[in-house]
Amino acid sequence: MYQSTELTGKQKAAILLIALGPDISAQIFRHLREEEIEKLTLEIANQRRVTQEQQDQVLAEFHQMCIAKEFLTNGGLDYAKEILEMALGGEKAVSIITRLTSSLQIRPFDFARKTDPSQLLNFIQNEHPQTLAMIMAYLQPDQSGVILSALPPERQVEVAKRIATMDRTSPDVIKDVERILERKLSSMATQDFTAAGGVDSIVEVLNRVDRTTERTIIENLEVQHPELAEEIKKRMFVFEDIVLLDDRSLQMVLRQVDSKDLALALKGSSSEVTDKVYRNMSKRASDMLREEIQYMGPVRIRDVEEAQQKIVNVIRSLEESGEIVVSRGKGDEIIV
Repeated sequence: MYQSTELTGKQKAAILLIALGPDISAQIFRHLREEEIEKLTLEIANQRRVTQEQQDQVLAEFHQMCIAKEFLTNGGLDYAKEILEMALGGEKAVSIITRLTSSLQIRPFDFARKTDPSQLLNFIQNEHPQTLAMIMAYLQPDQSGVILSALPPERQVEVAKRIATMDRTSPDVIKDVERILERKLSSMATQDFTAAGGVDSIVEVLNRVDRTTERTIIENLEVQHPELAEEIKKRMFVFEDIVLLDDRSLQMVLRQVDSKDLALALKGSSSEVTDKVYRNMSKRASDMLREEIQYMGPVRIRDVEEAQQKIVNVIRSLEESGEIVVSRGKGDEIIV
């Protein structure tokens, strides 16, 4: 019989799922990619005979990894290592930490991702755009969105451009910036150096900023870097892109949108957008919506943009859950 340490990662995962049972395993599968599910399913099928001892060993290792991850998240790398050495001994602790940090891909500025973005802004807003871009590329998109929205328009464009065109940064440079920011925030950082930035990174950030900030950045990039602007726009979804939704998808969206938000969002929209929406509503509902817009009176642009953003958020949520598919041009043709 082979020991747990002799098993591959896939074998351990398969045995863990077997030990946890079908109900819990099914819940775990919902969070995995299709190729991961296929590989695990095949591995489970190949486990002809799993002994109780093997299950116990894998469960024990999984439990140790969970505890280690909690130590790592709450207290940082050094704290986790110290606690594990006290509990399991030096060799075992190093083994667990090595595997855990490898699997988690601990990134630079981990301490900053636990900090309120408005607090971060106070420390970094006057930094060079390249430094800002590097820090924001490693933050959570929500954090970077708040920071980007708060910057002056000309810095917004410059930072967005630098995030989009980033590839890899010298570990020494990252380490120096981390050390300075860590000292300012009086927090603990964990070290690892991975690629960050790129078009996908800035798209995630722009998806979370207000419409005015988004429009300012895109319009300036269209002048300064038209190819980059086009690449970013291809991967984003804005309110006017409702016309790209198929009728079934738009009807699903409309069922989840508040009528007041919809009326406000359509105020001043193009006839192409409004016609698309009206065509996907019943005559009674569309007549009521037209009447509500007609009697709404003057509205603030900011309120319109907020209502549009709410609807865009619904669309993005439905797309992420796989309930609708948003076509983004070439390469996104749909088979029906």
